[in-house]
Amino acid sequence: MGTQEIIEELEARQLQPSRNNASKAFALTKLDYGLYAATVLAWGFSWYFIKLQAAVPSELAIFWRFLLAALIMGGWAYWGGHRLVFSIKEHASFAIIGALLFSINFMFFYNGSSYLPSGLVSVIFSLASVINLALGFLLFRQRQDKKVLIGGLLGFAGIALMFYPQIMQTGLLGTQSYGLLLCFAGTLCFCFGNMVSSKMQSKQLSVVSSSFYGMLYGSFYLACYCLWRGTGFNIPMDFSFLASLIYLVVVASVVAFGSYLTLLGRIGSARAGYATVMFPVIALSVSTLLEGYTWTLPAFVGLSLVLFGNQLVLRYK
Repeated sequence: MGTQEIIEELEARQLQPSRNNASKAFALTKLDYGLYAATVLAWGFSWYFIKLQAAVPSELAIFWRFLLAALIMGGWAYWGGHRLVFSIKEHASFAIIGALLFSINFMFFYNGSSYLPSGLVSVIFSLASVINLALGFLLFRQRQDKKVLIGGLLGFAGIALMFYPQIMQTGLLGTQSYGLLLCFAGTLCFCFGNMVSSKMQSKQLSVVSSSFYGMLYGSFYLACYCLWRGTGFNIPMDFSFLASLIYLVVVASVVAFGSYLTLLGRIGSARAGYATVMFPVIALSVSTLLEGYTWTLPAFVGLSLVLFGNQLVLRYK
């Protein structure tokens, strides 16, 4: 399915009711698979580009990422004819999404990453697939298909095996425990943001408009934090930083969040959340090519578990 076809189908189905309240798994369409692949690929490569932004404070890098992404999403919403006027109550939901998905969660991860290897951070974030299952049941009483539950657990176990050497070398002592708590808090923020977004889509609110306002609110929070810390707003003008910023704005934010949040409303938080298990696999592939990552037996076994879990989560019988 081409890009234009995906966009047309997204716009055509924007106001259709969400399918995520179904008690049993349903067959995914070509659009669902396309959105899933776009999310996994976009976020899978993002870890490498985030490393290229280490020269600036995390709050500044995240601020520019989502401010520019918000401008693009706003243009998309305006020219695409999406609704842009909302009630105060709806703006309150956007403000919550801005905090949970587009600011606070990233601050937790960026700061937690300074105490932990990137591999261990990926393992922690892959917990989102399991946490989404639990929150879906606790908050919305969504009873998930057993295959989805087993697939999520297998995926998390597989990611843990893939990063087993780093986990053993790192341990969980001193500042590393602090980093672990920060990354876990970031994962919880992301998952609660999933629940809020899913609830909003059940009320037929546009993903494009919701993302625009969410990113705008998130940028505002980050701007306030930059001012409070005296960080300033200047960024390096070198090629490496600007290239990574363009990728993170256009691909990892506009494309990835647009795809993921749409997928969330279409197939539910449990199945969409498995993307957080799959994109560390892409990140490891990038690391193999660019950073000399060496594959071990536990890594190959872990990869097999991840792929098998992915098949259980997405496949319908």
